[in-house]
Amino acid sequence: MAEAAPAAAPAAAPAGQAAITHRRILRIAAPIVLSNATVPILGAVDTGVVGQLGLAAPIGAVGLGAIILASIYWIFGFLRMGTTGLVAQAHGQGDGPESGAILTRALMIAGAVGGAFVLAQLPLFAAAFAIAPGTAEVEGLARDYLAIRIWGAPAAIALYAVTGWLIAVERTRGVLVLQLWMNGLNIGLDLWFVLGLGWGVQGVAVATLLAEWSGLAAGLWLCRPAFAGRQWRDWGRVFDRARLRRMASVNGDIMLRSVLLQGAFTSFLFLAAGFGDVTLAANQVLLQFLNVTAFALDGFAFAAEALVGQAVGVRAGPTLRRAAIMASQWGLGAAAVLAVAFALAGPAIIDTMTTAPEVRAAARAHLPWVVAGPLVGIASWMFDGIFIGATWTRAMRNAMAVSVAIYVVALAVLMPAFGNHGLWAGLMVLNLARGVTMALRYPALERSV
Repeated sequence: MAEAAPAAAPAAAPAGQAAITHRRILRIAAPIVLSNATVPILGAVDTGVVGQLGLAAPIGAVGLGAIILASIYWIFGFLRMGTTGLVAQAHGQGDGPESGAILTRALMIAGAVGGAFVLAQLPLFAAAFAIAPGTAEVEGLARDYLAIRIWGAPAAIALYAVTGWLIAVERTRGVLVLQLWMNGLNIGLDLWFVLGLGWGVQGVAVATLLAEWSGLAAGLWLCRPAFAGRQWRDWGRVFDRARLRRMASVNGDIMLRSVLLQGAFTSFLFLAAGFGDVTLAANQVLLQFLNVTAFALDGFAFAAEALVGQAVGVRAGPTLRRAAIMASQWGLGAAAVLAVAFALAGPAIIDTMTTAPEVRAAARAHLPWVVAGPLVGIASWMFDGIFIGATWTRAMRNAMAVSVAIYVVALAVLMPAFGNHGLWAGLMVLNLARGVTMALRYPALERSV
């Protein structure tokens, strides 16, 4: 008698139907937190290396050039968030071909935009220096720096898409490996080119350029499952009109939301300048606490993006709710830890960051605002992740518009009465309004799934 054929192995369940556990959330979040912790180190090394030249102009040139490029590239951060939401939903459904096609679309956008920046570099830099002028020496060195760094624009923008894909499929260890590789290489080349070869500001630029392109190569290798089949070059799918329209809509909403948010934070800095140099310096010190908060809480928001997106992909409402609640619990716990740490160690941290007695005193007087910051802002960070994963970007954009309007009214009322305390209160109102406006829309999101 012929032997019976073995039964076929059951197909793996789509990722969107996998159990949501605390371990799974931490597996996504922890590498992101560690990855973010490496970001300030690179900036410090860049500054420290050129500082060894013994001149002020190179330090200013590297700082100015880096800020100009960061501001330009930041506009295209929607590629990270939009890619995460769309890929998470495709991954949740087990739709590998669409996951790969989304990455291809995002990489093509990055290549086109980066190439346009390379071609338009002269008018682009002229406009940047018109807005943020420096001395002739600083501007000259900054132009040398930018003339090299701009050739990394396609890679730097494409890395947003690569990072978004890795987060969506829960490969955040890959994000950590990528960040460590890029920053480690950049630091090593900084030391060699500037201190060893004496290339100065241009050495810093070349080091970053090589790190960006090598980082993209490493990132594409980490994303190799997206290129395992022919889906990434299935041009009928890649250029499908309906899918392109959806991607454009999601990314457009995120870009508008980000512009509104950046405008609010920029106005905070500009308004602080009106209170004098001491208050401006104190606010700059205190903003570093909020930067640390954002880096620390990003991991849990990113976990929400991936898990909520996967749940939406398979239309699993209970899974969506569980992912949103459990990721937010971890985010709230981290926010509470940060608040306690800022309250206890804040004065010592302030003293470490500045030696000016008057700046120390002003920063300590306003320290309670940054202690409250993580607890006030946690809802806005977590709902951002939830709405991005669900690709409810229009609701997120509209919530941001309402929140910014409330922020403007709050500043108009509070600043004349309370000065810089009123400015900080306005920032808290902004983050609180962001959380509340999205919370009001969240039940509708659940019903839609």
